[in-house]
Amino acid sequence: MNELLSPAAPEVDARGAAGVLPELPGRLTESLRRELIAFRRDLHMHPELGNQEFRTTTAIKTRLERAGLRPRVLAMGTGLICDIHPEGLQEAEGAGDDPGAAAQGAPPGPTTAQAQSPAAPAAPPPMLALRADIDALPIPDTKEVPYRSTVPGRAHACGHDVHTTVVLGAGLVLAELARAGALPRPVRLLFQPAEEVLPGGAADAVDCGVLDGVGSILAVHCDPRVDVGRIGLRAGPITSACDRLEVVLSGAGGHTARPHLTTDLVTAAAKLVTEAPALLARRADARSGLSLTWGRIESGHAPNVIPQRAELSGTLRCLDLPTWREAPDLVHAAIDELATLHRAKCELTYVRGVPPVVNEPSATALLREAMAARSGAASVETTEQSLGGEDFSWYLEHVPGAMARLGVRPVGDRRSRDLHQGDFDADESAITTGVELFTAAALLHRP
Repeated sequence: MNELLSPAAPEVDARGAAGVLPELPGRLTESLRRELIAFRRDLHMHPELGNQEFRTTTAIKTRLERAGLRPRVLAMGTGLICDIHPEGLQEAEGAGDDPGAAAQGAPPGPTTAQAQSPAAPAAPPPMLALRADIDALPIPDTKEVPYRSTVPGRAHACGHDVHTTVVLGAGLVLAELARAGALPRPVRLLFQPAEEVLPGGAADAVDCGVLDGVGSILAVHCDPRVDVGRIGLRAGPITSACDRLEVVLSGAGGHTARPHLTTDLVTAAAKLVTEAPALLARRADARSGLSLTWGRIESGHAPNVIPQRAELSGTLRCLDLPTWREAPDLVHAAIDELATLHRAKCELTYVRGVPPVVNEPSATALLREAMAARSGAASVETTEQSLGGEDFSWYLEHVPGAMARLGVRPVGDRRSRDLHQGDFDADESAITTGVELFTAAALLHRP
């Protein structure tokens, strides 16, 4: 038995959509589990922001190459893809250096007899893609742990280091299954940069051709509200649309003793902050969950001076695609009306973000079946739709797929933790859960 694969365990109960399945191969050995934890901690100590993930990309690429794979760095310069085919891995030595060539493990070329045959070669089956995002956030790491971030003001506070390690681990195990002739269909590993940068690195990755040959795509996202060893699933929307707004108000300033001779921009900005969300709530279907929330307001420098400029920025979120498509027009109209009411000139920059992640039912069922096969049907819980945004949605505009919420909360820990906070951390047992979920999904995948 290869050192990356554990021997088969007794049959597990995977009732539900899957029925009772025999134990699937593709579980982690203790040595690989320890290696993956060390890999995650290294990423955690060296976080890199979107489109700057050069060290992270090199670390992933180096480990995949050590496994005999041929990853390809994306045209953006960070992020990479790597294909694993059921025909088995080619030898690393003698492989071509063409960056446009297929990843290591691609099907071998035709034999001489096949090349002379008039019959057209069969099209390769569509690949299952496993996606991870690799960037960090521009916030300080406030945890007191040995693997705390070594980069001031940057932290893996959203769990992307866990996502990356999960897909890497799944790739290493699937490569060994391919060597053993136990991988039924091709798999693409996708390590995507800049998820935290609107409109998201996924859109650029799609433009680079990462979905060429892909029939469906899966992902996980850390969830500190779900216990480790479990996942959260739902068919349909699981995240929300998210856009960004930048508003600049301008007008004649002056002395606070004579506000009637000025454009009172502080009052105008305050009215915009409080009244724009309420106005939008009356112009969109309440079921869409349209929500405008401000994160920054800045104006003035002295208590007795009415300023000539005020700046606001915030995010707009909603639950459904139709309202998201209407949102720019609704926002422009509401903000222009309020600015005009207070005699302020208004410049609005509306930055399109991401649509909702809408889990396709059959891909969601695959994740459910895979998790049930590994840990039983009770390890899957139904989750709610989040108002958070995720650029995984851009892939789902092109191919069906689904995202699962990966439990990272230590069992019994009921402290309130959230993503995008400096104290965020994950129970590292979640790495094993994620790897074995993905390897099971690859084995059970039926295009």
